[in-house]
Amino acid sequence: MGETAAKAHLQAAGLKFITANFRDPRAGRGEIDLIFRDADCLAFVEVKARSSERWVRPANAVDRRKRRLLSATAVAYLRQLKTRKVRWRFDIVEVLLVDGQVREVRHLPNAFPVDERYQYL
Repeated sequence: MGETAAKAHLQAAGLKFITANFRDPRAGRGEIDLIFRDADCLAFVEVKARSSERWVRPANAVDRRKRRLLSATAVAYLRQLKTRKVRWRFDIVEVLLVDGQVREVRHLPNAFPVDERYQYL
């Protein structure tokens, strides 16, 4: 439900959907929830859906370990493109649910930098 709401929200904002749930076995256990094009930039999107913000925002679940996995997986995707002339970023979309229904969707563009171990050269 979270990914569906995030996808619809980003498309309504004018981003172009490319793919969902990208995995690369060489990149470990990482997965990119959604990949979009925003003008001339690729947006690798992590979706976090929660039913409560009582203790912490959903985006806070994207910790150092998760950012490292996302970085490795994004670089694996970029290598498949066989071009080095592409701008890219990591976004987070928070989806807040109430009684199984989407209450709010928040897009946090450029939410964190690539982990320095996975610079795309």
